Amino acid sequence: MLLALLTAAALLTTAASPASAEACGSVIVAPLPAPASADEPCTSADPVVCRIRVLSWEEKAEAQVTRSKYHWLLEDMNRTRADMAADGATDEEIARKLVDMRNNAKEITRAGMSPEEVRVLEERNIAKYGNPLGPTADQLYAKYGSWQRVTDASLRTSAAVDHELGLEYRPCPV
Repeated sequence: MLLALLTAAALLTTAASPASAEACGSVIVAPLPAPASADEPCTSADPVVCRIRVLSWEEKAEAQVTRSKYHWLLEDMNRTRADMAADGATDEEIARKLVDMRNNAKEITRAGMSPEEVRVLEERNIAKYGNPLGPTADQLYAKYGSWQRVTDASLRTSAAVDHELGLEYRPCPV
């Protein structure tokens, strides 16, 4: 147990950019909230937030570590975006690559989750997008109308989920 806590603390240590003293990446901004009673109504429209609210302290700590890993995968995406843009890739090429990377990040992150946690996430995405991993690049283009906006959406994270886990995602400078 102590080793797990030390590992979690090491994973959640924030990175500071050499050009800035401000933390970036996955940043702990609040303590984990106490587990809510399963009888308490959830006021969030997001079933993932409702599921997190009732997790035990240990489960919330594990979820926080998992979410932090996901944030760091978003950092890889941010660097890929910058590299592709510098190499002259089109907005569509960048957007499609980042949507694929985001779906891969979801798969990687979910590999460490319980089947129940994965089921909740996949059910939400199937209901909303018809795909267990979330929207496709073409669905996002239809929604946003530009490949640049698809790229921006691919690099966002759920503020509600992050908040429930005491985290904030802050993109690092590239």
